[in-house]
Amino acid sequence: MKFEKKVFLTISLLTLIFSIISQAKGDRLKDLVSFAGIRSNQLLGYGLVVGLDGTGDSASNLTLQSMASTVSQFGLKVGPADISAKNAAAVMVTAELRPFTKVGQTINVTVSSMGKAKSLRGGTLLMTPLKGADGQVYAIAQGNLAVGGFGVEGKDGSSLSVNIPTVGSIANGATVEKMVETPFIKNKNFVMNLHQGDFTTANRIVEEINKLFGPGVSRALDGTSISVNAPKDPSQKVSFMSLLENIEVKPASPVARVVVNARTGTVVIGGDVRVTPAAVSHGSLTVKVQENTTTTPGQTTTTQNANTTVTNTTDPVTNEDTEITAGAENVSAFVFDAGTTLSDIVDAINAIGTNSADLVAILEALREAGALRAQMIII
Repeated sequence: MKFEKKVFLTISLLTLIFSIISQAKGDRLKDLVSFAGIRSNQLLGYGLVVGLDGTGDSASNLTLQSMASTVSQFGLKVGPADISAKNAAAVMVTAELRPFTKVGQTINVTVSSMGKAKSLRGGTLLMTPLKGADGQVYAIAQGNLAVGGFGVEGKDGSSLSVNIPTVGSIANGATVEKMVETPFIKNKNFVMNLHQGDFTTANRIVEEINKLFGPGVSRALDGTSISVNAPKDPSQKVSFMSLLENIEVKPASPVARVVVNARTGTVVIGGDVRVTPAAVSHGSLTVKVQENTTTTPGQTTTTQNANTTVTNTTDPVTNEDTEITAGAENVSAFVFDAGTTLSDIVDAINAIGTNSADLVAILEALREAGALRAQMIII
């Protein structure tokens, strides 16, 4: 009876907690933070793709040596001069080993040509060990490639390619041979790291966690990290994490920023950007230079004496005619009052018909004048 009562109370408590969470309004904790120690690991390997339709590395010495080394493992003695790499290619194989992936499970791999191969379409990746940053083998990759692009080439040297035919993928193409150990079970506490560090957001997360699980369960280490006490019983850690990552927290307003992409001309103005009282005048000076060339044809004159006729011809004359005009467009001016918001800025700038370059110039001038209350970031 005591055990049944304990189970009933536990279920009731979880139901109450979930009802409190569902009533909250904000972002889920799983969307705001990542948990320290629970991460993916990158894997890398070098391998051979065979079975290509004449689009391989051809006479690449690296590929020939690799093929000779592979064949020698089966007791055959061959040298680079005995084989051709026309139907083979040297490739690099990459994969991502996600956390908690167990031995025997499969992961996707990406295969990229590193030689002179023109296409990997129709190729097969030979058994390739995939190593981690520590040099140990964590997975073995092999299989037929799926290539999304293709390329064709004519006898006159003309060629056409669609997408990237030198990169392919193998779904579930690698089998995990070694598991990456994670401190999830052994740790006495969980550390959460905010995707975007903010002291206010970190403090709000601590308040919401302690409100749900009791005072002292969590504490902020700094503006990015929050430490949470983990259950002593390892079997309860998964359910605790499930409750923890579904807590909803309202993030703090981000720092006022204006982000400018100098390559594409994209300008993003944060919602908290403010402008102090300022007057802006925007105009442009137009200078037009027009070159004209006029040519006066030569003239022929004839003088006739009693017994002689004399003809005189003058050379054509070329004259350069340059016309320079200058004028200024009507100057557009507008005033920003105290407490001007983002919508006011956008409306005022759109009213004068500016492009992205003009917009950046106006914002930079406002920042230099000390009137723009925001960070300006150029990427």
